[in-house]
Amino acid sequence: MARVSVKINGKKIAKEVSDNTILSDFLRDKLALTGTHIGCDTSQCGACVVHLDGNSVKSCTTLVADCDGSEITTIEGLARNGKMHPMQEAFKKHHGLQCGFCTPGMVMSAVDLLQKNKNPSEQEIRNWLEGNICRCTGYQGIVDAVKDAASKM
Repeated sequence: MARVSVKINGKKIAKEVSDNTILSDFLRDKLALTGTHIGCDTSQCGACVVHLDGNSVKSCTTLVADCDGSEITTIEGLARNGKMHPMQEAFKKHHGLQCGFCTPGMVMSAVDLLQKNKNPSEQEIRNWLEGNICRCTGYQGIVDAVKDAASKM
């Protein structure tokens, strides 16, 4: 067992966890933050992406014990005062989602991209999102959404 103290979506949380508890399970099962999706458990699909200390990580292969003292942001933490984040608005506007399963991970990855590169080219967007799999959209709406959000963030 490990005692972990983290800040999740701005809220301080301290809990005892098993040494082998993965972050995605902790978020979903212990904190009811179900916006983080689990698609593959192998870091292949990207549906589980969250921000750990400002960087996107795949939470299905990140141990909670390794997050002690860190700040974590999930898809639920992007909206402010009931208003969607500009990336969420852009995904809605450009229909960057269909079934929605990959959407939280795509949005979190895209936000991280724009925090690091304010005006990425279409190829840079595609390269950045390469680790996120979408089976529905064909990606063009997602790329368009990221380009649109770049002008608003």
